Amino acid sequence: MTTAASCIFCRIVKGEIPSFAVYEDAHVLAFLDISPLAKGHTLVIPKRHAAKIEEMTSEEAAALFKAVHKIARPICESVDARDSTIAFNNGPAAGQEVAHVHCHIVPRWQGDTFGPIHRMFEKPTVSKDELSQLHQRIKARLR
Repeated sequence: MTTAASCIFCRIVKGEIPSFAVYEDAHVLAFLDISPLAKGHTLVIPKRHAAKIEEMTSEEAAALFKAVHKIARPICESVDARDSTIAFNNGPAAGQEVAHVHCHIVPRWQGDTFGPIHRMFEKPTVSKDELSQLHQRIKARLR
């Protein structure tokens, strides 16, 4: 289990590890990914350590998305990209490699061969009855 003391992103927030920060406010830090998927690939993180989105407060989550909203266009414009993929890997089974919430902003270009996120998954067969049952389970947990 990663703690704030051993977390590479927490060490970046503290200034112990240098980064190419592009945005910072009281709650959020955004910096260029040092192993980018594309030019301009940026990570946006909460300053307080949280391994998964569910561990963030509502205020932290709002601040994070507000920062993503603010910087997505300038990042894309800086590399002449019209579009971007904005994504979270939320936990190890989802491919999260650093156990600290981080949003990827990846600039995209027509024909870049990455394709849509839908290509990452083999689509399961789900009946309307299964959808209905799942719908009820989720709604019950949200009450």
